[in-house]
Amino acid sequence: QVQLVESGGDLVQAGGSLRLSCAASGSFFVIVTMGWYRQPPGKQRELVATVTSGGRTNYADSVKGRFTISNDNAKNTVYLQMNSLKPEDTAVYYCNAAVVAGPHVYDYWGQGTQVTVSP
Repeated sequence: QVQLVESGGDLVQAGGSLRLSCAASGSFFVIVTMGWYRQPPGKQRELVATVTSGGRTNYADSVKGRFTISNDNAKNTVYLQMNSLKPEDTAVYYCNAAVVAGPHVYDYWGQGTQVTVSP
């Protein structure tokens, strides 16, 4: 079992910055990929960014150039630095971890952290 604990969500004005953190804990697991997804009000959950344990990153087009994902494998922690925030970035942000256990890969999710960007 893996637990993901997110932090860093807040209310910020447009143009501002926030940094989200997500720490994974548990025993006897190997994390393959960690990432951030978000769910805007009234919409479906969508990919924001992912990073592999090897450091390969992937971003949604809407956040490229503004958001940066990074990880600290020693701490099993992933970060999302969000700059030049826009009102349309308002959403609940969820941390995700893809974990290998034997021949299987399991998805785990955090509880979500609210990011609100005011005009």
